[in-house]
Amino acid sequence: MKKAGFFALAAITALVLTGCTDSEAPAGGGDGDAAGSGDLTPVTVGVIPIADTAAIYLGDAQGFFEDEGLDLTIETATGGAAIVPAVVSGDYEFGFSNQLSLMVAADQGLDIKMVSSAVATTGDTSKDMGAVVTKADSGISSPADLAGKTVSSNSVGNINDTAVRSVVDEAGADSSTIDFVEVPFPDAVAAVENDQVDAAFVVEPFVTAAIDAGLEVVTYAYADFDPKLDIAAYFALSSVDADLLAKFQAAMQKSLEYADANPDAVREIIATYTKTSPEVLAKITLPKYPTEFDRASSEKLAAAALEYGVLKAEPDFDNLLP
Repeated sequence: MKKAGFFALAAITALVLTGCTDSEAPAGGGDGDAAGSGDLTPVTVGVIPIADTAAIYLGDAQGFFEDEGLDLTIETATGGAAIVPAVVSGDYEFGFSNQLSLMVAADQGLDIKMVSSAVATTGDTSKDMGAVVTKADSGISSPADLAGKTVSSNSVGNINDTAVRSVVDEAGADSSTIDFVEVPFPDAVAAVENDQVDAAFVVEPFVTAAIDAGLEVVTYAYADFDPKLDIAAYFALSSVDADLLAKFQAAMQKSLEYADANPDAVREIIATYTKTSPEVLAKITLPKYPTEFDRASSEKLAAAALEYGVLKAEPDFDNLLP
């Protein structure tokens, strides 16, 4: 199992399985029914087709982007390894990525900035959208027990293992003894069951799938790390057009507010761009869709990433955040 690069997206990932472009999403339902007219400014946004990005799909369906004068196209990708370069090259005006990937990108000299919040932990340490799971007879019953074990994530050197390491160290164990390996989320439950790894970090719908399969949760690591942790953000080049940025931010604020207030609509929209069964969608724990960044949790994440060598320098949050 191979180690992942810095731009592989973590939390944020994976109701998976199949994505679509905006042309396959529901038609807009807001007041601005002028899609495709010459009065709208084209804008392309790169996302991962998972629960975390439901807000932008809902905003498109509700007509919030048209209301702001934007003709939105949603392009899907498997992770930040594709989305970050596409934004940097100008193929996309905006993109979606977990926060730590964006901190790493800035750390490596890319001139990007976060422009809109996207998704956050529920803060519930007893039931969240991301968790470390293990077999019931593994002997792992607490975060401290993960020391010396093999733990999988869909990427390594990113937000997932950074959060897990912090939680383990906080429990008084030595997280440096954990062997983190890369296993795609869809394969993680089987990897635990077949003893390929001792435990796995998964996000919904794989948390629900793991529990249904008889696995047990060791830690809801995002919530245990910080109850207000912002997991991901929408971003752009620092040079993005100011008028386009203002319109995008206004549309995203409406979209995030709508998503956070309408969980049933979130579950319904997810079914339009993923192949997730209604039974699973009914049970999964949805994330929060905040409209503002929690800077304190971002600074805490950066401090942990510095400690573990994921970042070389402290991010300039005055420039990186809106």
